[in-house]
Amino acid sequence: MALLAAIPMAFIPAFFFSWFLYWLDRYEKEPRWLLLMTFFWGGFVAIIGTLIIASIFEIGFSIVLNDPVLEDIAGGSITAPLVEEFMKGLAVLAVFLIFRKEFDSILDGIIYGGIAGLGFAATENVFYFLSQFDAEGWAGMFTNFALRVGVFAWGHPFYTAFTGLGFAVARMNRNLLVKLTAPVVGYFLAVLAHAFHNTSLVFVTGLGSLALVVLLEWAGWLIFLGFIIWLIRHEQGLLKKHLREEVANGLISEAQYKTAVSFFQFGARIAALSGGVFRATNHFYQYLGELAHKKEQFAKFGDERGNAAIIQKLRSNIAALAPQAKT
Repeated sequence: MALLAAIPMAFIPAFFFSWFLYWLDRYEKEPRWLLLMTFFWGGFVAIIGTLIIASIFEIGFSIVLNDPVLEDIAGGSITAPLVEEFMKGLAVLAVFLIFRKEFDSILDGIIYGGIAGLGFAATENVFYFLSQFDAEGWAGMFTNFALRVGVFAWGHPFYTAFTGLGFAVARMNRNLLVKLTAPVVGYFLAVLAHAFHNTSLVFVTGLGSLALVVLLEWAGWLIFLGFIIWLIRHEQGLLKKHLREEVANGLISEAQYKTAVSFFQFGARIAALSGGVFRATNHFYQYLGELAHKKEQFAKFGDERGNAAIIQKLRSNIAALAPQAKT
């Protein structure tokens, strides 16, 4: 019975938070199937890998420290951050290497890192909820739910977003040194943020110290959200820069341009629903976002991995959909 309650309590909020990250990716959304695979990696592959590797670490700490208290501190402050961030980061690495064409911006790295973190958090929460149920019954389980899904909800996606940021910086830079070091720096920032959370909770002795930890973590999350909003505005600038040429060339209309660069496209979506062309309109504006990003990559990196051919294909798709797309 507890398991039937724990699974939706953990996964429904994780799916909602994942949708929020997907919504933040305004102009060039990542493929939903790839995001789902990233979530799956975080929620299952990374969990299994963590359990195996962490067990080896625990044996080592047990031999070296031979003190249950120190072993618990080492497990939370060293093992968990190092191993969990490594396993979650492998999902971002896989996208970076295998689906490089989908890795188009700094924001993309943050989205993939956050989604991997949410998948990990969902499965981990199931274990925590069941553990608290065994120890304190339903009251303990719901209290743990309030803490892990309410108070500390953005922990794992926040940590792994740094790893995604590191890979994204490497993707968008031509300097070899930056390409090699940025993912490593991103990973260790993720580890440090994770270690801060776990270590600070060890020293929580009352509501005052807990409130201080919560305040510091939420401040960090809100600052990072501000950074994401800045990235969204930057992407908006890219669309304005690269799609103006498409208006001049007659590929899209001025009204379609204004809708494409708008943060909100509700009017076009509603009009498309009533007009029966929602799918065409949705694809049209997605292709415009992709076109702007590919043109930016072409300007920076040249015909890397067939950027020129991709740009031409996107223009053909846009031309075919333009007569149906609502504004």
